[in-house]
Amino acid sequence: MGKRSRPRLGALASHWSTGRRVAFLAAVLAVLLAGAGFAAYVTTGGGRGAAPADEPSASGPSARPGTSVPASGTPTGTVSPPPRLSDPLAYGRAAAVMLWSYDTRATSRDQQLAGMHAWMTTETKYTDWTSIQAQVPDPLLWSRMHDQAQYATATVSASRFPSAFKQALAEAPAALTEAYIYAVTVTGKQTIAWKDGGGGAEDRSVTLAVQCRPSADCALVAIAPNTAP
Repeated sequence: MGKRSRPRLGALASHWSTGRRVAFLAAVLAVLLAGAGFAAYVTTGGGRGAAPADEPSASGPSARPGTSVPASGTPTGTVSPPPRLSDPLAYGRAAAVMLWSYDTRATSRDQQLAGMHAWMTTETKYTDWTSIQAQVPDPLLWSRMHDQAQYATATVSASRFPSAFKQALAEAPAALTEAYIYAVTVTGKQTIAWKDGGGGAEDRSVTLAVQCRPSADCALVAIAPNTAP
């Protein structure tokens, strides 16, 4: 088995207590019924392995970035642009690939943030940019990853509506028309490589809040905790 890289983008785990799962369901219902806000949380986890001696020693972003919004028109390096999709499951798959992919060889941290921000909904009453930009390592760690020519690619195996979201819709089927926000759980794999042949792969899972209004393309709202299957 190949070595695994500790500094990575978008490593999420599903270690959530019953109380947090209930809180997430309440948040989904709040969005559906009241149309205001979406509770988004981020966890980090997954397999841990020994990094090469010259690799940055960190298990993920070493500090949460601030809540600044990238300036409009900022070049986005290798970050893929948002697709024009109306299906929340398809958009969730594309967004997960975007979140789990990066290339520090050709993309600056500011470019990474700008590219990710282009995927966000413009409806500020719902968007949670903090939960998305928290996936990007701080400037020092990004610089160390760049020194190691680190990059990651991703593949998706499945996307689905989690049971908590489906339960919320079953209880109030007409409420979705307020915000048109869908919870989408995506699973897949992230493959990481760096110079001198280093690399590895880990399974990934993330639950995203995706907005898909009938008259507009889908957009990313937030990263949410994983919910019950």
